[in-house]
Amino acid sequence: MPRFVVQHHAVLASTMDAARAGARDGAPDGTVVVAGRQTRGRGRHGRDWFSPVGNLYASILLRPELPPSRLSELGFIVALAAAEAVDAVLPGGRARLKWPNDVMVDGAKVAGILVEIIEDSAAVIGIGLNVARAPERAAYPVACLRDAGATTSPQAVLTHLLAALEQHVAHWAEHGFAPSRAAWLARGPAPGDVVRVRIGTRIDTGRFAGLDADGALLLAEDGALLLAEDGALRRVIVGDVVAA
Repeated sequence: MPRFVVQHHAVLASTMDAARAGARDGAPDGTVVVAGRQTRGRGRHGRDWFSPVGNLYASILLRPELPPSRLSELGFIVALAAAEAVDAVLPGGRARLKWPNDVMVDGAKVAGILVEIIEDSAAVIGIGLNVARAPERAAYPVACLRDAGATTSPQAVLTHLLAALEQHVAHWAEHGFAPSRAAWLARGPAPGDVVRVRIGTRIDTGRFAGLDADGALLLAEDGALLLAEDGALRRVIVGDVVAA
């Protein structure tokens, strides 16, 4: 179980880059790099991440003693902790999850999570959470906690996040991914919901059929398409859900 040690910075180019550098220098499990502002924040697929003062930007180094093949599960674990942190400051159980690991409030994205496996036994997980401001221009609905009704601060959200994450990581390490998968599904789309997934330059459409044992998105046929030739459900390993 990690004991988090938080490093606070007023400004960084990227918390992910700082955490990766720390990992190369031997930083311990549970090191957390936090910035008040980022000048070159990044999200999934190398996209720029809106990083003004007032939001939460943190990257967490985790070194679980587990097979490398399981490190990708950490994105789901951090997403669960982030959803609980949102619910702690925005009561009513409003935080939902969108595959693979976006946190949503009332249908709009408030947080994104990036997982980078840096060694066979280590990963850096970055989270950007809109506390005070959301991007003015985005290709999808976005929100911030303040506009959703929360009166809070990045530090308060981080405190809730790390408390929840400590519990989730310990439970995951002891009991495997299945309970975490079930908890994710409880906050995810309903079975049969229409899902549109961007895979490279293509957008496919199907009906949500759950998560596979490793966290892959499962889609059932909808109109044109997503059954494999053998009749199995379509597995999506890498992609972005653009509507659900």
